[in-house]
Amino acid sequence: MKPTDIPKVSIHGGHSGEFCHHAKDSLEDIVLKYIQKGFEWVGITEHIPPPNNDRRYEDEIADHLDVSFLTQKFMQYMQKGKQLKRKYQDKITLYIGFETETYTGYAAHVKSLAQSYQPDYMVGSVHHVDDINFDFSPSVYEQAVEKAGGIIPLYARYFDSQFDMIQILQPKVIGHFDVIRLYDPKYGKHLSDPDIGKRIDRNLSLIASQKMILDFNLRAWLKGADEPYLSRPILEKVRSMGIPVVPGDDSHGLDSVGLNIERGISLLQSLGFNTRWQRPVFSNP
Repeated sequence: MKPTDIPKVSIHGGHSGEFCHHAKDSLEDIVLKYIQKGFEWVGITEHIPPPNNDRRYEDEIADHLDVSFLTQKFMQYMQKGKQLKRKYQDKITLYIGFETETYTGYAAHVKSLAQSYQPDYMVGSVHHVDDINFDFSPSVYEQAVEKAGGIIPLYARYFDSQFDMIQILQPKVIGHFDVIRLYDPKYGKHLSDPDIGKRIDRNLSLIASQKMILDFNLRAWLKGADEPYLSRPILEKVRSMGIPVVPGDDSHGLDSVGLNIERGISLLQSLGFNTRWQRPVFSNP
């Protein structure tokens, strides 16, 4: 089957400027763009609001967006997402979810949000190590390295945090599994470190046992990386373990909706992955 004949989907996408401060464009326009591009289904997975002002992203702090404002925005997002799901149900299947965080106190906060808003699913993501938002910028990444005591300890802390998050939240989808490599030009060496390799194998075993899905996150290409998250050695382990992998464009505006989707599908197909994409819900509609 040609890559162009395989259904286009995104298991982790749809961030919009309407509800995410570091994205752009309206959520409805982004949904319409997915429809225009012929997507069969898409998971809309906005970031959660912080539990307090100390846990805001740096750009939210700079623009004086407080926790009350961000919480109100998230409520509006869930309402709007569900409205769009109904409005366009004859043209596209939308799953309205959210993306987790892993800072101090996240467990009770995320569980409370899930109980209040009843998302279709959660994307379990790690953007913080030791409460530092390491993927915000290269300089913040260096702060995380310094606080952890080195690059290998940072990787170890990341994968340990991920393991804990998977156990505690049991999300249906694991987002950008190896994003800790974002600002590390020597990530191949560090991912293959024996202590890190053991943690990767441990986490993948848990993901397999829980029948979770891995997000094949294509945004890495947009940021200039040579390969998506997952990196090739991890991807090959995942295939051998039979863990389902599904493309995610992680779009943050109209210009990144569906970006590199055919390229990602082609890569997964060439490696022998099942392209009958598993959906992020326990029973398909």
